[in-house]
Amino acid sequence: MSLPAIPLGRSGMNITRVGLGTWAFGGKNWHHSWGAQDDEDSIATIRHAVELGINWVDTAPVYGFGHAESVVARALAGIPEADRPYVFTKCGLVWDGTEGSQPLVGASKSLRREVEGSLCRLRIERIDLYQTHWPPQDGTPPEEYWGTLLELRDEGKIRAAGVCNHSLDQLRRLHAIGRVDSSQPLFSALQRAAADHIAWCGEKGVGTVVYSPLGSGLLSGKFTAERATALTADDWRSRDPAFHGARLRRALAVAEGLRSVADRHGVPLAAAAVAWTLSWPGVTGAIVGARGPDQIADWLGAAALVLTDEDLNEVATVIERAGAGDGPARPAPTPV
Repeated sequence: MSLPAIPLGRSGMNITRVGLGTWAFGGKNWHHSWGAQDDEDSIATIRHAVELGINWVDTAPVYGFGHAESVVARALAGIPEADRPYVFTKCGLVWDGTEGSQPLVGASKSLRREVEGSLCRLRIERIDLYQTHWPPQDGTPPEEYWGTLLELRDEGKIRAAGVCNHSLDQLRRLHAIGRVDSSQPLFSALQRAAADHIAWCGEKGVGTVVYSPLGSGLLSGKFTAERATALTADDWRSRDPAFHGARLRRALAVAEGLRSVADRHGVPLAAAAVAWTLSWPGVTGAIVGARGPDQIADWLGAAALVLTDEDLNEVATVIERAGAGDGPARPAPTPV
């Protein structure tokens, strides 16, 4: 199957508008786990995504302390080389084997050690997009940690260099040091603070892949107050304020508002929620998770779905009425 693809900034890669996220594939027994996950389901999900035309997978070494990357490697081993998706992974979060120890580092020596670890776990010779997971908190200056990623790009260890979870000011500073190929901010109809960040990336030719476009499941169309109550202790969402009280009620109200847009287009609610993020100028693609192959059908339609101004106005009204999140409730209207 062929899906629409557009350039990821100036990286030389054209990516489909949706990519598969592997956070949940890390399994249980780490602080930000989604709970138990069967590796065979994860492998089947990756292979099914590729069969459906998705051409990139986003992962990170901290997902299960290396486990998710190893699962990605097992899945790719069964896919012909010509059909393999791009592999995006991250650096800067290290651990010492205990659940809560994940310091944010940027020292060149650490990053070079991390890239070799990821290459080994993924069983590949080059990482397509290597991203700083969070801004370092170990005192490493931007010139050092970003300079290391630029060196890795020049050396061919990585194809493109990007960042995640950086502020717009931090992104501007790094881009002045050397080209940022992509940025990965948190963005959904519930969390819109990155709107200015996305607009800047669009102006500067920096690719943008947004994560959690479904609000970690709240906009999936399958989430309820009862399900929130039933989240297990090993699922990080059970401890997150977004899944309790007034914030949960506001999120579910936005989900219901999106449902009428989804019905009008004949797609699942999740597809409409992801398409909403893709409607923002500057957004290249959205990372969407799935626990099993069957879940991909819920959001795959977003790859080709274009929301109208009427759709966006309707969703904006719902967001404003619910009082959900911060930031603009819709992208700027299309000029007539």
